Amino acid sequence: MKKSITKNYIYNLVYQILILILPLITTPYISRVLGAEKIGIYSYTISIVTYFILFGSLGIAIYGQREIAYLQEDKERCSKTFWEIVILRFGTMAISMIIFYFTFARNGEYSIYYMILLLEMFANCLDISWFFQGLEEFKKTVTRNIIIKIISIVCIFIFVKTQNDLIKYFWIYVVSTLLGNVSLCLYLPKYINKIKIKDLNIIKHLKPTIGLFIPQIAVQIYTVLDKVMIGTIISDKSEVGYYEQSQKIVKMLLMVITSLGTVMMPRMANTYIKGNKEKIQEYIKNSFNFVFLLSFPMIFGIIAISNSFVPIFFGQGYEKVSMLMNIIAPILLAIGLSNVIGTQYLLPTKRQKEYTISVIVGAITNFGINLLLIRKYGAIGASIATVIAEICVTIVQFVYVKKDINISKTLKLSIKYVLSAFIMFAICIIIEKIIQNNLICIMIQVVIGIIIYVGCLILLKDEFINSIMNKVRQKIIGEK
Repeated sequence: MKKSITKNYIYNLVYQILILILPLITTPYISRVLGAEKIGIYSYTISIVTYFILFGSLGIAIYGQREIAYLQEDKERCSKTFWEIVILRFGTMAISMIIFYFTFARNGEYSIYYMILLLEMFANCLDISWFFQGLEEFKKTVTRNIIIKIISIVCIFIFVKTQNDLIKYFWIYVVSTLLGNVSLCLYLPKYINKIKIKDLNIIKHLKPTIGLFIPQIAVQIYTVLDKVMIGTIISDKSEVGYYEQSQKIVKMLLMVITSLGTVMMPRMANTYIKGNKEKIQEYIKNSFNFVFLLSFPMIFGIIAISNSFVPIFFGQGYEKVSMLMNIIAPILLAIGLSNVIGTQYLLPTKRQKEYTISVIVGAITNFGINLLLIRKYGAIGASIATVIAEICVTIVQFVYVKKDINISKTLKLSIKYVLSAFIMFAICIIIEKIIQNNLICIMIQVVIGIIIYVGCLILLKDEFINSIMNKVRQKIIGEK
């Protein structure tokens, strides 16, 4: 039975909102307890192991989700594909773990942390969330993630008390990932059949997963390598900490935008395999509207409240984070748009070549600008490089889909959202000038900002916001 896009998005959005809320509780605490240097070490070592997990996973998560989406109605073939992909992932991850052990975990300044992170690599072998996402069973993955996240947060407050507790912070991160992935495996018997090993053809999946692995490597270059480069080029690890914290805030908001892509990817794949081109165009238009609706007020909102927000949220010594947040904010729009074109359109419709080229362009751009700017400007240079790279990715993808998607018509959809967001921004700045107390100022800015933004869209008779409000109104009337 076809799952509701709205329900799946709500399930995924609930989880993304939880991800937004929980760091609001933990980040101020961790920032003060561990300090910028310890957070920098944590971020630096995690960025290293991320590459090995990436190499060990190949492009299996995206590939697996797409292939399962193609086979939703065929349990036998779906089961066979599942076991083939799982076995392939165990094999490739085992190779990556061995290399990681001998190159990083065996000895070195941070070897004790890398040894713990070996368990993180093993936990990723057990990650089968891609399978349930392919089936559009988002409720199960979200429920699992929420429970594990809450437990990990409680553990942070119980066990992480001083700067010397960094190792405990690592253990909480790793064990929570392991438990989460193991718990999801308990649902499997209902969805898959037993398959004879002799019937499996594991090798056939190797080439297509490598094909999706290449763009993932490119994406990681401009999402993880920047931290590695800051930590390597700049001796002061606090710069990594500043950059990590600014990215954390912006990307928490980004999750709300890109969570729709996670839901739409399997739906688009299933719609494509059935040849329904008109439905695909409808989905794409709605996704663009959704990105514009959320990204513009978020960008202007970050710039409006960052000066008041950072001292309250992170404490003293993190003043630089405010500037970094303002620089990075435009990626909300750039990544939002590339998520629609790349994740929701190019990948499900088997146009991964174009997708690969776009992210390789972004990776090369990011790496080159990082080399030029990090040594002189540190985290600021890396932030500039990130924004330019993401814009390049989006531009390249727009060029590739110009025959399929009316670019000028798509961009015109944004006019009402830009205007409404700018009016909201202007009023928020006035509020900042009037109210001196940072906390009260932020609360008023957020509430008034939302009211002004939505009100402007209603006055401008925006079709998308009106359709949303009509659906909500009908739902309320129906329940009565």
